[in-house]
Amino acid sequence: MSRKKLVLAVIDAMKPAMLERAIATGRAPAMKLVAERGHQVDDCVAAFPSVTPVCAASIATGVGPDRHHIPSMNWYRREEQRYIEYGTSFKASQAFGFKRSLTDTIYNMNAEHLSRDVETVFESLDDAEVRTAGTTYLMYRGRHEHEVANETALTRLAATVFKRSVQGPREFFYADIFASRRTPCRSQLGLPGVRDQHSGCVGSYLVEQDLFDFLLLSLPDNDTHSHKLGPFAQVTSLAAADRQLERLMHAGGGPEAFLDEHAVIVVSDHSQSQVEQEIDLFAGFESWEVLPAGGRSEEAQIALCPASRSAQVYVLDRDKRRALVPRIIRTALALEGVDLAIARTDHPDGEAMVRSDAGELRFTSGGDLVDAQGERWSVEGDLGVLALDTTDDRVRSATYPDALGRLWSALRCADAGEVLLSAKPGFEFLDWGRTAHVGGGSHGSLHATDSHGSLLWCGTGPDDPAPDRQWTLRDVVPMVREHFGLPAAE
Repeated sequence: MSRKKLVLAVIDAMKPAMLERAIATGRAPAMKLVAERGHQVDDCVAAFPSVTPVCAASIATGVGPDRHHIPSMNWYRREEQRYIEYGTSFKASQAFGFKRSLTDTIYNMNAEHLSRDVETVFESLDDAEVRTAGTTYLMYRGRHEHEVANETALTRLAATVFKRSVQGPREFFYADIFASRRTPCRSQLGLPGVRDQHSGCVGSYLVEQDLFDFLLLSLPDNDTHSHKLGPFAQVTSLAAADRQLERLMHAGGGPEAFLDEHAVIVVSDHSQSQVEQEIDLFAGFESWEVLPAGGRSEEAQIALCPASRSAQVYVLDRDKRRALVPRIIRTALALEGVDLAIARTDHPDGEAMVRSDAGELRFTSGGDLVDAQGERWSVEGDLGVLALDTTDDRVRSATYPDALGRLWSALRCADAGEVLLSAKPGFEFLDWGRTAHVGGGSHGSLHATDSHGSLLWCGTGPDDPAPDRQWTLRDVVPMVREHFGLPAAE
């Protein structure tokens, strides 16, 4: 029996409540059909920090930041002694230099920053001779080489900056910069508002020409729309994303015929929450010697890395970590809007510490408490810091879903800062461009408002969604591998 082709559609920042509203009002018929023919989960948990590069890496690899090594949207790379900026905002990219920011995002994120010790879904399927395809997505690493496109005046201009080939899926379409074959589809170099249409155009072409067994269909415009207008304005942008998924269905002979031949997974990488106030991390640390955007200062003590509703602080001289980390935590928690400060302690078992206005909590792996993933933990201190419930030796938090596992993974990322920060609902850290999404939406925190996303599937995956199971982004790759008969990754 031949397997169905599989489309994995990633809708950036899709908020479950807004998907429900879009379906209820008849504005998301394609996703409604997927849910009706299969299953829908409304509390699939994002990685932490819940920013797009970290979550995209978890979707593409099936592991957390401790293994895929992407720590945030803005971070400090110790081996190069410089900041990495993946495009938190236009002004943030400007602060670090557009060419540097674009090079890090388009090339280095996959070629250097994403760990070589883990395979992407494209790599594992390529090795199994599954025909892979992908539209513009941050994590694209595969086994097939692609040269820079040179078809239009715009792409020829881009080719003066982007000259290197990349390794991606067999069929690869990244903005207009890389295109494995000529199509009628254009994205204006990936401008927001055009990206979903480009993905839908490419996807429908690939369906019509029967060019894939697995397609990662990236639909990112919902995130931009929500950043600007707020998460409760998502119905319009989700309807636009749904039209592109419906476009593929019509290219395959209509929704019913398409689903007869294709399995579908739809997932949001994270959610978004409303932003009402900003947190000025730079003002809070004005008495400290902070490494400037240029990355050169003999006196610098720390590197500040704000990323939407999360932030990280790096101690540049690690011999001074023990002295500086407590001061960093006190300084950060004195800022209005900072919810949690997280760090590793000097305990030989690698204990983690979380502090807030409510007190201090410490935890480590192993112990009598079991979380929804089946992982065991030992916890000491004020459970209220993470709103933990430990009834019947189970540990859970409705406020901070999968809190212990996500924090444990984030702290063990090789490129993480010494102190991780999570903002309270309603607050966002000013980025290096001194911008925030006040009046709009954002994400990045450990809080459920940023972390719960939707997961839908039909034609693949488990027949029973197990309502007591805690679904996470790490579950997507195992579903894909199982669909194609590949063994579970190690």
